[in-house]
Order: sequence, then structure tokens, then C-alpha cells
Amino acid sequence: QVQLVESGGGLVQPGGSLRLSCAASGFDFSAYAMTWVRQPPGKGLERLSSINNDGSFTSYASSVKGRFTISRDNARNTLYLEMTSLKPDDTAVYSCAKYPSDRPGVQLDYRGQGTLVTVSS
Repeated sequence: QVQLVESGGGLVQPGGSLRLSCAASGFDFSAYAMTWVRQPPGKGLERLSSINNDGSFTSYASSVKGRFTISRDNARNTLYLEMTSLKPDDTAVYSCAKYPSDRPGVQLDYRGQGTLVTVSS
């Protein structure tokens, strides 16, 4: 079955950096587009960044553009999110999710449990 397991979250000071990873299994990782989403406490889900199946296309929400970088290693079945210049407003549970095709779209078909990122001094 499809499994998406995030890691790398934690407590970081404002202005700091973190790298999140998402280990994928149970499907042909290299055939599907992926995305990172987050959910701040008490708020809705926000789609942050997407990448197509081979990594040649990426997109970012305006809230993270220029600060976050999405990437993938298809040989390792792993998705990454490099986060820099972190702000308290970035505090959220971060999850990776799978699209049902090789390019980003509207629908997601699987999402991981997430990893908590807390930005605080």
C-alpha cells in the first residue's frame, strides 16, 4: 500500500533553516508528481510547492516562494523540502502528498501523517 512518511521537523528559531524529507513506498515514485502541504494550528490546509515526476517542473505558493525549495531523488524514493528564513507564521504540520498523475493538478490521492515544524525563539 502507499506509504508517505515525513521527517525532519522540529523547533527552530526565526530566520533558521530546516530540511524535510518524505520517504515514499508502495508505488512507482518516479511516475507521479508530488507536493508539500501544511496545516497551521487551527487553520486550513495550504499547498506550498509541487514538483512533477522527473523534477523538471516546480511551483510555489507566494507565501514560501524564494524561501523554500522542493526537490526529489527518484533513486531513493524521497521528496525534500528545504526551508530557509523561517518565520513564526511557518509553524505548522507539514505533510507530503501524491498526485494521481505525473504532473501537478487539483486532486491529491494520498497524504502522509506529517511532521511538526515550530518556529519560535
